Amino acid sequence: MILENEVFKIGRFIKPHGIKGEIVFAFDNDIFDRVDCSYLICKIDGIFVPFFIKEYRFKGAETALILFEDVTSDTDAKRFQGVDVYFPRKYFEEGSTDAGYTLEYFIGFMVIDNNAGNIGKIIDVDEKTINSLFLLQNDAHEEIIIPAADDFITEIDNQEKILYVNLPEGLIE
Repeated sequence: MILENEVFKIGRFIKPHGIKGEIVFAFDNDIFDRVDCSYLICKIDGIFVPFFIKEYRFKGAETALILFEDVTSDTDAKRFQGVDVYFPRKYFEEGSTDAGYTLEYFIGFMVIDNNAGNIGKIIDVDEKTINSLFLLQNDAHEEIIIPAADDFITEIDNQEKILYVNLPEGLIE
């Protein structure tokens, strides 16, 4: 069984394309093209399910057409419409020398500040504003919001799932 902390969201399927089972995939991260992994993961009825890629081709800078094994018609492809697409963290961590992180990748990471120590765990990302934000939950189950800015990140420990930051004084009080 695939667990939520073993994957991170990289995009969403939009709609079927043509009659042979291709699906339009709007992606935030092209990791599926840069790392050798033969499948993508979809959350179907609350369960993470791997689907093996037969072939894909880029349609634009942020979209691709994906054809999965055993998806051979537009009817088969319709069940993927609006489904979020995930990528296994283990392949990203093994094959990545170029960062290429999406903010969703950090969901589940602990955040440790140079001065304040352990701030909490990233539970969500808010990208609705000009400045993206990490939503954290601390040990007392309080929500804390911090900027998701490269300038504040000092180190990323993929193995232990820890994001080290140096936040401006007074930001989390």
